[in-house]
Amino acid sequence: MIIATALFIENMDSTAISTSLPQIAADLGVEPVALKLALTTYMLALAIFIPISGWVADRFGAKPVFMGAIGVFLAGSLGCAASEGLGQLVAGRFVQGVGGAMMVPVGRLVLLRSVEKSELVRALSWLTVPAMLGPMLGPVLGGAITTYAHWRFIFLINIPMGLLGIWLAWRHIPMLRQPVEPLDWRGFLLSAGGLALAMFGLSAIGRGLVPGVALAGAILVGAALLGLYIRHALRHPHPLLRLDLLRVPTYRAGVLGGSLFRIGIGATPFLLPLMLQLGFGLDPLESGLVTFTSTAGAMLMKVLAPRILRGLGFRPVLVWNGLLASLLLCGFGLFRADTPYALMVGVLLTSGFLRSLQFTSINAIAYADIDQARMSQASSLAAMAQQLSLALGVTIGGFALSIATRLTGTGDGTPINFTFAFLTVGLISLVSVLQMRKLAPDAGAEMAGRAEAGKEVAEPKIEARPQA
Repeated sequence: MIIATALFIENMDSTAISTSLPQIAADLGVEPVALKLALTTYMLALAIFIPISGWVADRFGAKPVFMGAIGVFLAGSLGCAASEGLGQLVAGRFVQGVGGAMMVPVGRLVLLRSVEKSELVRALSWLTVPAMLGPMLGPVLGGAITTYAHWRFIFLINIPMGLLGIWLAWRHIPMLRQPVEPLDWRGFLLSAGGLALAMFGLSAIGRGLVPGVALAGAILVGAALLGLYIRHALRHPHPLLRLDLLRVPTYRAGVLGGSLFRIGIGATPFLLPLMLQLGFGLDPLESGLVTFTSTAGAMLMKVLAPRILRGLGFRPVLVWNGLLASLLLCGFGLFRADTPYALMVGVLLTSGFLRSLQFTSINAIAYADIDQARMSQASSLAAMAQQLSLALGVTIGGFALSIATRLTGTGDGTPINFTFAFLTVGLISLVSVLQMRKLAPDAGAEMAGRAEAGKEVAEPKIEARPQA
């Protein structure tokens, strides 16, 4: 419950902002699509600093890191509330991302080190039930605040819950310090620089915000730095991100397959409110009430997911559920202003239900064959990939919308443009099924509760690093 306070404020903040994008853009004097920089900057900060979150928690203890991270997140929230331009808003979101990079992964790491694998699916499900209140309340609360007050108050509603989380962490979160190797500073600089430049270049494509030559240079240099990091990681005895963990089939499916699925889902909080407001003429509150239904379905699934996985196993769920969830995502683009409200709500509710089951399964299968000694590094790499894929989702969704706008010669709010954008991101999510099909039929049997009592878990098929 304490860890869930961090998830609550992070998820509520992100979903509330998405609902209010058109009003924020009008107040700051920019196009709504340009605000994807504010979304991707936050996720970019997460991707940059998440890799060192496990090392920092082991070095300084989970309690002070968790408390400090919430404090940094709240400071970024105050900066966003006081912003007078797009640059200031982006800077505030970056500070929020630095805090989020520590508070959520560190909280999850505490859970992974405290719960047996056979109970991990249930624990992850119950952990995220209170956290789902954030995205449930976010769209409605953000829409109501924007409609009847001012969007700046969206960033201030985090303060009471964040302060409560700091106090509860001080009272109850254990230190959980572990011996650590020296931090891989070269790896951190290479990965941080590569991710920052590549993601900045991709997120600014198509809107004329930055000269094309500069964007191309940023993308190329970023890609080169990431290539240098891969070479560095394969040679370093204690790399920042253990890429050899991807040799474990279940971990590879959770990270690579999960990233493809999240690219499509990550675009939804950006595209759906824009379609409902710019395309269909709904106000922020009405838009929030519609998008609310998707999260309501997701919350319901958190209770049922352990039973479904116990009955069916991971592989069938990840393949067939991923297929259905991706097809429904493509179907969002078929919505029109005259689509019956009941039909729209039903589709969004079902989509949230399936999406939540897929996320729970992905998050669990990734750690099915990872031992405790590698849990911190596995958690950092998976969390970094998760946030990077969500940022790519916003980037690709915005880029697809821009391309469709140019091809059709119409405005951003034209429904046919959103049809193309949702089809693009939905097909990317669909590709994740190919990775899930490679799983063994009994993958994650113990974690799903399908293995025989007392059965030993197979050791990960990766070689241990030589000790320093």
